[in-house]
Amino acid sequence: MSTREIRTDHDVPSGAVVAFFGLTFLITWGVVGAYIVAPDRAVALFGEISGTHPLFFVATWGPAIAGIAIVLWYGGLAGLKSFLSRLGLWRIGLPWLLLVLVGIPLVFMLGSTLKGGPLLAPVPEDGPSTLLVVALVMLALGPVEEFGWRGVAQPILQRHVAPVWAGVLIGLAWGVWHLPAFFLAGVVFAEWSFVPFLIGNVALAVLVTAVFNETRGSLLWPILFHWQLILPVWPDAQPYDTWMMVIIAVAVVWVRRDAMLSRDGAVTRVIPHRHHIRRHVTAQVR
Repeated sequence: MSTREIRTDHDVPSGAVVAFFGLTFLITWGVVGAYIVAPDRAVALFGEISGTHPLFFVATWGPAIAGIAIVLWYGGLAGLKSFLSRLGLWRIGLPWLLLVLVGIPLVFMLGSTLKGGPLLAPVPEDGPSTLLVVALVMLALGPVEEFGWRGVAQPILQRHVAPVWAGVLIGLAWGVWHLPAFFLAGVVFAEWSFVPFLIGNVALAVLVTAVFNETRGSLLWPILFHWQLILPVWPDAQPYDTWMMVIIAVAVVWVRRDAMLSRDGAVTRVIPHRHHIRRHVTAQVR
């Protein structure tokens, strides 16, 4: 599909993926970099950075801010409305439903058991209500990234490479995008090792790629997938969770190799046709 055809059809051109990655890294690395390069100055101006600091939210939302800005630039408000309608694509096959709702929790539970830990994370001293609040805060953090990674980067890359390679590329970018946080005190990444984290990101991105295409470009399910990964009820399972996710990703690519290794049937539109979304939502209701 040529740039001329994409523009005429009110979609985002392929070249915009460069702007997406550039803006994503600029926003996040700009915020986090300020606290690394000039920590005293940043703290004096904005306060101590933490997982609940407003600037931490901005840094985390970098992919979403970049993605939505690009959709608005090329599609306007009508294009953004069509883009966001992907949240209404809730229909999902049973194997993928089990992966998101059952498979991810089992990985954490099994990984924790292998290292002698509990099946579930300890309940905070303040009670379950605190756990619920933290879970809702988590929903407003990492999962929001999917508006950019899956909403914009995934369809564009799948115009040019097979879904599995699009997932690998996004996973690598996703992992490197987190890199400054590993040098930032006061956030969880400061306690992790980067290389296993990067490998895990690639595996997860490949899995989300399969979910994204199997649901015909849904943003709802990648968001829920991402949320499952960071829910506070699941115990710490490192490093076993990383290697289990790698095994699952390899298995999914093998079982679904016809879809994962071919661009045929892959979602390639950033801004879907409105009649396409209406047709799929209507079919789901029926």
